[in-house]
Amino acid sequence: QVQLVESGGGLVQAGGSLRLSCTASGTTFRFAPFRFTAMGWYRQAPGKERELVASISSGGSLKYADSVKGRFTASRDNAKNTVYLQMNSLKPEDTAVYYCNIGGTDVSGTYIRSDYWGQGTQVTVSS
Repeated sequence: QVQLVESGGGLVQAGGSLRLSCTASGTTFRFAPFRFTAMGWYRQAPGKERELVASISSGGSLKYADSVKGRFTASRDNAKNTVYLQMNSLKPEDTAVYYCNIGGTDVSGTYIRSDYWGQGTQVTVSS
């Protein structure tokens, strides 16, 4: 069992910043420590499909969607079973519910998602 809890969303003006957190817990980590997992940050805007915006591998390798490159930074603190998403220079089009996901990566480093999701945190960017 895995539980993921996101926090840090809110309302911010365009150009502002937010830092999202996602903390993982559950019995799964007794056998597979958090540090061996990859994590992904997704977002879903109204009427749109959920999209991957950032991923961080167990080794700390980062990948970003083109739409957020240079503005968003993912990081992780394995001692806290937590990943972060620092979002700078926010735009109205970044408005969405943001979710974290625990998964893995393939040989090319592409994130592979699981069926474990957090409840999401709303990010609203006003113009």
